[in-house]
Amino acid sequence: MADVAVIESKAHKAPAIRKAAAHAPVVMTEQERYAAIVTKAMSDPSVDMDKLERLCSLMEKAAERDKEAEFNASLREAQSKMGRISADATNPQTRSRYATYAKLDSVLRPVYTSEGFSLSFNTEPSPIADHVRVIAYVSHSAGHTRKYTVDMPNDGMGAKGNAVMTKTHAMGAAHSYGMRYLLKMIFNVAVGEDDNDGNVASSAPAVSEAQLAQLQQLIVQTDTKIERFNKAYKIASVDQLPATKFDDAVSKLRMKLEQGL
Repeated sequence: MADVAVIESKAHKAPAIRKAAAHAPVVMTEQERYAAIVTKAMSDPSVDMDKLERLCSLMEKAAERDKEAEFNASLREAQSKMGRISADATNPQTRSRYATYAKLDSVLRPVYTSEGFSLSFNTEPSPIADHVRVIAYVSHSAGHTRKYTVDMPNDGMGAKGNAVMTKTHAMGAAHSYGMRYLLKMIFNVAVGEDDNDGNVASSAPAVSEAQLAQLQQLIVQTDTKIERFNKAYKIASVDQLPATKFDDAVSKLRMKLEQGL
């Protein structure tokens, strides 16, 4: 009898639940609210065309804001699944470690595509002489696309001002570097060694990509031995230099450059 009572009780509750669900408020997006207003206005002969056009414009802007909100939500979700990526290559000039585009792509593509993103690259003229502007278009399944750009040198000149590659090679290198930098910038990806060769990792954040590039240029210009630099700051590679030591390192390298040592 107890089981029968339970069944009867559920049977009596079901209509009430359905009734409550039927009266639950419907949450509308901003685009849907404007669409309802426009639909109502179109059926009203007293509404003039100028007002209707303004309403349509507002509806289009609301639709774009909704798409951008979905883009941002998916970007946050994608970034929450992306961890630090270990370096897989070494710069022969500075002997610093970095992650190649192939390594970044193999780790990041499965994550960002699962969140509805796709990437495409292109180039356009740069306002900076002897540079090319590399463009990344990040498109989301909701319909929003965001454009990212970076200007890369393509003159084929090395840090000391001497030609180190042909124009064709320089253009290809600029494209490759630009794509790699943009991929890291878009998803705010950190690159570093997972294995610190037994050394205790510093709790301070390492230098940024821009700071690292500045250090590498000064190291080349001053003909500083990488081993001596790393030993002086007790690091395994230049990209592991703590950000708190950046000003000190730059100051010493510039002093060496000015002295011509």
